[in-house]
Amino acid sequence: MEIREKGSEFLKDELHKAQKELKLKDEECERLSKVREQLERELEELTASLFEEAHKMVREANMKQAASEKQLKEARGKIDMLQAEVTALKTLVLTSTPASPNRELHPQLLSPSKAGPRKGHLRHKSTSSTLCPAVCPTAGHTLTPDKEGKEPGLPPLLSLLLCVVPSKAVHLTYEPAWQLLPGEPPAAPTSTTSLSFSRQVDTTLFAEFQAWRESPTLDKTCPFLERVYREDVGPCLDFTMQELSALVRAAVEDNTLTIEPVAAQTPPTVKVAAVECGSTKTCALSGLARACRHRIRLGDSESHYYISPSSRARITAVCNFFTYIRYIQQGLVRQEAEPMFWEITRLRKEMSLAKLGFFPQEA
Repeated sequence: MEIREKGSEFLKDELHKAQKELKLKDEECERLSKVREQLERELEELTASLFEEAHKMVREANMKQAASEKQLKEARGKIDMLQAEVTALKTLVLTSTPASPNRELHPQLLSPSKAGPRKGHLRHKSTSSTLCPAVCPTAGHTLTPDKEGKEPGLPPLLSLLLCVVPSKAVHLTYEPAWQLLPGEPPAAPTSTTSLSFSRQVDTTLFAEFQAWRESPTLDKTCPFLERVYREDVGPCLDFTMQELSALVRAAVEDNTLTIEPVAAQTPPTVKVAAVECGSTKTCALSGLARACRHRIRLGDSESHYYISPSSRARITAVCNFFTYIRYIQQGLVRQEAEPMFWEITRLRKEMSLAKLGFFPQEA
């Protein structure tokens, strides 16, 4: 009996232990089940968020694709417009050559009595269609084909460039190199004109120009423009009347100078509101007694100053230079560095000739 009682107690102890272990395992299983349910919920939420993010990305991709297609369509339209403008520009350029210039295209070639009021260096507040009413195809005017069919050089091209660029305010008219009027016999060949010259790039000047071309600016402190101001612009605009010379130089730099021919005779019924400074027989800049066929106006001032052909040539040469570097700054000249450098050199040569007293004979 004693053995049975001991065996019974032992089995009861083992049973209690087994029950405790089962209870612990049940609790562990319940805890693991809760963890599994929590993981399943998080997985479902993650899957739902991923699907939502994927749909959002697809929607954004579709919107970007639609915007890109719209931009591509607009870009193609702009390309077509630019191609049409280039075609019109080529048509305009071919109507004027150095040998046979178009008089309507270059009104500076007309005599003062026929040219009417012309402003060679002025501000226009209208669009480009009003700048060339006689030569722009978009304005409904016809063009006369060139007799020789030759393509002109760079100056006529630049004088026409803004005619086909819409919504651009024009400040200057680029005048080409001096040309003979149609029908005017060429000068007899001399030892000077019959010579042919070779040319070579000055490495110092070219390096300064390339440095300026990387970031075009009108700042006079950069080495390139500082040299041009010192060697060409300053001497070319250095007239006897120093005070007026300074005003002219500032107006040229600010692109607010107006040059216009003097009318042969003012009709009596027309009242002239502008203030006339000086007379047509004395140049306001040089103070010399010369026949003045042109006059200048500075900015919005109503005062006019009569200038001689020599003074006009000097001012025009500087204006041509400023016009060209402004074209470069605005990105309108698309050439390699060397052709641009030689064109600037030619313009500097024109300034040198003008300041030395050489100027074209006016008709």
